[in-house]
Amino acid sequence: MDAMMSASREFFRQPSEEKQKCSNLVDGNGKHYQVEGYGSDKVVSEDHGLNWNDRLHLRVEPEDERNFAKWPSQPESFRDVLHEYASKTKKLRDLVLRSIAKLLDIDEDYFVNQISNKASGFARLYYYPPCPRPDLVLGLRPHSDGNLLTILFVDDDVGGLQVQRDGKWYNVPAKPHTLVINLGDCLEIMNNGIFRSPVHRVVTNTEKERLSLAMFYAVDEETVLEPAPGLLDDKRPPRYRKMLTKDFVAGLFEHFRQGKRFIDTLKI
Repeated sequence: MDAMMSASREFFRQPSEEKQKCSNLVDGNGKHYQVEGYGSDKVVSEDHGLNWNDRLHLRVEPEDERNFAKWPSQPESFRDVLHEYASKTKKLRDLVLRSIAKLLDIDEDYFVNQISNKASGFARLYYYPPCPRPDLVLGLRPHSDGNLLTILFVDDDVGGLQVQRDGKWYNVPAKPHTLVINLGDCLEIMNNGIFRSPVHRVVTNTEKERLSLAMFYAVDEETVLEPAPGLLDDKRPPRYRKMLTKDFVAGLFEHFRQGKRFIDTLKI
């Protein structure tokens, strides 16, 4: 964990021209983006809220689909450290999913079995520089994760992550060597809304920089997204309509750009 944080910090402290070698722009005119690489989201409208952060987004799963052209060559340790870190968090993903299934009293491997070898996993590194006007901008605007499960590793002593409950925002404490497990919208649907996918955001800091690393794990795009049959009976009907994961992802991005949650449109 220390090596991963150190390599991340070293990457973001490099000169801009070095970081741009991993740019997510396909061409030089700034109009064509790809999922992987260094840079921000595409701005789709004038009222598109901008986030106060620098970021690097890399595919780690499946391993044979990693695009090493977008993985930093500097610092030299980066690739090996991320490979090792991703292998550990993948095991943790399965442990958490099995634990949730046991809590729900369904087959322990039910959620793990929804993840094929083709399911994607991404590492997203965020750098939040000190912000002179935290009243004007967020580090990351409010949203819920649309994937299955997120494993988040944050700076030891710099907070900023907040979760929403009943319309109020609560700080998530920053603790050394602690991972935050965040359930995504796909898992909320699959557990029929018993465990929820929280809306969260990141606020900025006037004095300190902040680093975080989120590992996003998804379901295979051809999987039918629906509540687990073992959680349904006459007294517990499905709370969400079913759909292919790839169709859910398409709807997710469209609603995210509008500042809305797609999962709300699927509730029965």
